[in-house]
Amino acid sequence: MKKVLIFTTSTGQGHNQAAASVAESFENDGYEIIKLDFLAKNSKILNDIIVIGYELLASKFPKFYGWFYYLTDKKLINKILRFPFFLAKKKVSKLIAEIKPDIIVATHSISISVISDLKKHGLKIPYVLIVTDFKAHYLYVDSYIDAYITGSNYTKQSLIDRNIEPDKIYPVGIPINSKFYTEVTSVNDLKDDEYFNLLLMSGSLGLNTIFIVLKELLKNPNKLRITVVCGKNDHLKNKLTKYCNDNEFENKKLHILGFTKDISYLMDYCDVIISKPGGLTVTESIVKNIPLIIPFAIPGQENENIDFLTTEGYSIYVKDLNKINDSVNYLIENPDELSKMKFNLKLLSSTYSLTKIVDIANNLILLK
Repeated sequence: MKKVLIFTTSTGQGHNQAAASVAESFENDGYEIIKLDFLAKNSKILNDIIVIGYELLASKFPKFYGWFYYLTDKKLINKILRFPFFLAKKKVSKLIAEIKPDIIVATHSISISVISDLKKHGLKIPYVLIVTDFKAHYLYVDSYIDAYITGSNYTKQSLIDRNIEPDKIYPVGIPINSKFYTEVTSVNDLKDDEYFNLLLMSGSLGLNTIFIVLKELLKNPNKLRITVVCGKNDHLKNKLTKYCNDNEFENKKLHILGFTKDISYLMDYCDVIISKPGGLTVTESIVKNIPLIIPFAIPGQENENIDFLTTEGYSIYVKDLNKINDSVNYLIENPDELSKMKFNLKLLSSTYSLTKIVDIANNLILLK
């Protein structure tokens, strides 16, 4: 039985979700799966600094996070950033020797800091890296990666621009839960055509900006059915619930949810998603062919995701939260434009596959 070693990290839930999707695809092909949190397994100090640091900066100091993101998007800076991982190389090398995987797949670019050097010094195991956003930061750039999995040709071009060989890059979609492909709920009979259905999501960190967005939407004169997903932020959920219970809103149907595993169903039910543009959320919306209205983003990779989504006609970016209803009303009043966006998303999603990563891996194993 072939083995795949999957490295992930917990800087946001997207990398772990991608790893779970990859594991499912390889398991379905008969592989033995070894899935490890790359940082937590090898260095508690580094793990705490990077994971806690990411959550703190992204949620509390997003402008500083964005500054750091662009500061590190350079070749020289990345070489310096690899130095702290020096001690982790021996642990990872020993781990690989014990597991003896046929292939290594990583869902976070930090893995390069160790695997690249091991490849440089003789490691022959093929190494596949998944780019979980739509433009590749310099952290992703390395000549020792055998294959890149990307979410679009736009992402592929961003790697080519940084001298990665085109035949190493496969734009087959960021891995997401298979149910977004297979579980398609027929909800037309359930929908009330008088109401325009919005799914408002805040991401795994439950960003408080969602409260401002909801208050604006509740001022909209149109009939709106608004489902809000607060993630694991119980404080945000309680805050929104209290606000909605303490006020009356005409022509509105409201559902305030915390963490849920029913996002696929909720997407089927909605006409438009309002969310920050995280890589996996965007991919889920692409597969479901549901356009995004983007009223907030974590500076850095999510701003670059916005560039991709708006340039290609998949989403609308709202720069001023107080004007989000202008975008909602535009799509309500121009159904042909909404249909055009859905069609664009359908064309892109037709290039996606959860199984092609296994085919790519199998070919790399044969060539090693």
